[in-house]
Amino acid sequence: MGSRRRVAERRKTKPAVIGGMIAVVVAGAGAGVYALYGAGAAADDRTQNTSASSADQKPKVKTGPLSATEVTTTATTFLTSWQQGKVSTAAAATSDSAAATTLLTGYTKDAHITGVTLTPDTRTGDKVPFSVKATVTYKGTSKPLTYGSSLTVVRDTATGKPRVDWTASVVHPDLKDGDTLVTGESGTPPIKAVDRDGGEITEAKYPSLGTVLDGLREKYGKKAGGKAGIELRVIRGKDSKSSDKTLVELSKGTPGTVKTTLNPTLQAAAEAQVAKRARSSVVVLRPSTGEILAVANASHGFNTAFQGSLAPGSTMKVITSSLLIDKDLASADKPHPCPKYFTYGGWKFQNDDKFQIKGGTFKASFARSCNTAFISQAGKLDNDSLTKQAQQVFGLSMNNWAIGVPSFDGSVPVQSAAQKAASLIGQGGVRMNPLNMASVSATVESGTFKQPYLVSPSVDNRTLATASRTMSSGTLSQLRELMAYTAGYGTAAEAMSGVYGNVGAKTGSAEVDGQKKPNGWFTAYRGDLAAAGVVQAGGHGGDTAGPIVAALLKMGG
Repeated sequence: MGSRRRVAERRKTKPAVIGGMIAVVVAGAGAGVYALYGAGAAADDRTQNTSASSADQKPKVKTGPLSATEVTTTATTFLTSWQQGKVSTAAAATSDSAAATTLLTGYTKDAHITGVTLTPDTRTGDKVPFSVKATVTYKGTSKPLTYGSSLTVVRDTATGKPRVDWTASVVHPDLKDGDTLVTGESGTPPIKAVDRDGGEITEAKYPSLGTVLDGLREKYGKKAGGKAGIELRVIRGKDSKSSDKTLVELSKGTPGTVKTTLNPTLQAAAEAQVAKRARSSVVVLRPSTGEILAVANASHGFNTAFQGSLAPGSTMKVITSSLLIDKDLASADKPHPCPKYFTYGGWKFQNDDKFQIKGGTFKASFARSCNTAFISQAGKLDNDSLTKQAQQVFGLSMNNWAIGVPSFDGSVPVQSAAQKAASLIGQGGVRMNPLNMASVSATVESGTFKQPYLVSPSVDNRTLATASRTMSSGTLSQLRELMAYTAGYGTAAEAMSGVYGNVGAKTGSAEVDGQKKPNGWFTAYRGDLAAAGVVQAGGHGGDTAGPIVAALLKMGG
């Protein structure tokens, strides 16, 4: 939206009647100036004084909530003008006429959308939903286009007038600011994605994989031997991390085949698991190879499992523990402090429910997820110690993964004072997603970081990321012991009940500003399977993400 400025309201002062004349107070130069006039005052004087007064007054700007009439009238003006092709009028009814003009012009010129019918639905407050029916036509081929969208009316703080709060999603819900709509030869041939057994992968079969299919096509469409078709597509802006998206296919292209590492049984099970929990995501890996066996998200518009950037909470303690053990600051069976509180960098940290462990071991603190056991060691670490451990041992936070589709590789920035301490327990500036945390468990299980991948690197000869060093055998052994104990007797025990064999787990909860419940995290392994999941605003990880991860681990090992 365009820049806005707040206009201060003028103080309203009623004229005072003095001896049959009116005293008008005009604010100016910090002093009150009184102009006195009555019936006998000269007309010229009256005109002069009135003009001077008016020049000093600013037009009154309307404030306060919008009326139903203002919302409806503004929405009607915008939708009617858009439908009639009056782009300048429609754009003028928005909060950002320049951006609106560009996108609405492209709607007809570049997307070749005609015959637009916009039908408003029932208003809810300042929001007006509406339906769109139109036709996409390109070189003699036409296809219908129908979808729903909505707009919100706001009051312009500079003028006080109601305006459509401009965002690209008003034009189409799949658009983000900076995106465009284009109809033509797709440029990228379609693909036929298949699982590891050769079965076709479709969004209808696996709802979570819509964004994955978009990413596979964008990267491998031209390499897989297919032929482009004619499509209406969302072309992402230059700063977007999302893939382009096909909205309407006017004529089919010839697809090329792309083979993935997905396991159809695990993928179907992952889809079923996330469907039980709103805002949940999960990833399953094979530690020995790095192959991604399943990925699923309850919300299908954004691939949180691969591209999410969330504080991982106490699951980060797996990496932190490896660091503390490496530096002889902790040992699984040695005593380790776990007080109720610990202050570092001017911030007072505490444990969940303010518990403490008196005379306990580091293993007990890890299994119960004692925050202060880790915070208490912050002063003995350099500001970049955790960053180096994440990069050099676990292959994270270097922005160099190449899994076959867009992904976020985790972030563990160098921090100091209280933020450094918070990072040790997965808060502060640390950001991860289920793919990253599944890789952490996979690294512990296998002993070596292997970059996860969805498409074999042999398909396009790409180079996978590596870690510069591995944990010592002593550190690795203790870390496995910590995770195994947590799976059997700690905060992960209930979720991991019935998951047998070579197992390990860690729970996590991450506080988020403005969110009543924390994000619940869980990362674990069983044999040659590793998985991690998150349930946003779900609560404790053992109760929310834990059952999702455990159910998938039970299927193999």
